[in-house]
Amino acid sequence: MQIEALFKKALQENSLTLTAIAQQQLLHYLDLMQTWNRVFNLTTITQPRDMIYLHIIDSLIVHPYLHGERLLDVGTGAGLPGIPLAIINPHQHWVLLDKNSKKTRFLTQAAAELKLKNIEIIHHRSEDFHPDLCFDSILSRALGTIRLFIESTCHLLRPDGLLIAMKGKYPQDELNDIPEHFRLLDVMRLNINGINVERHIVRLCHI
Repeated sequence: MQIEALFKKALQENSLTLTAIAQQQLLHYLDLMQTWNRVFNLTTITQPRDMIYLHIIDSLIVHPYLHGERLLDVGTGAGLPGIPLAIINPHQHWVLLDKNSKKTRFLTQAAAELKLKNIEIIHHRSEDFHPDLCFDSILSRALGTIRLFIESTCHLLRPDGLLIAMKGKYPQDELNDIPEHFRLLDVMRLNINGINVERHIVRLCHI
């Protein structure tokens, strides 16, 4: 099955309705990832079907749980979940942060080719990043433990903001190690129809 047909099937299976423009942008993004991955090693997931479900759909299903208009994807890597979410939320301002210069070079090129005006690429460690404005939501897909996520980004979060950690299996041990100055709001299991994987998101806020 061609990648466009696979992509549309995955959207349908997961009840995701996107504009034609957003669909074309996401397909272009997949193509860019495949092309750059040959040189830059952006992701170990390289099969088209796996990239659609484990990168694109995995990112898009977080959409209902976002908060606010200014959002940060920390340790974004190849731009996940930030680029897919920025594509379907053009009214939001997204900052994509990564310490790997090769990956931020890819992100800069991808944002330009996809004509994404609502994305800002930052090459920095999260601990050393001090923007003028803090964020309504900060997302992490591959940063490490929840404690590490909190400790490295809490200075970037607005007082009423949310930290959103994307996880695979239910992270019980990590939930037992949440710093005292943060409160667990909820843990939700997310379903990706069409592939057998376990997904959760953890949302936290300042106390």
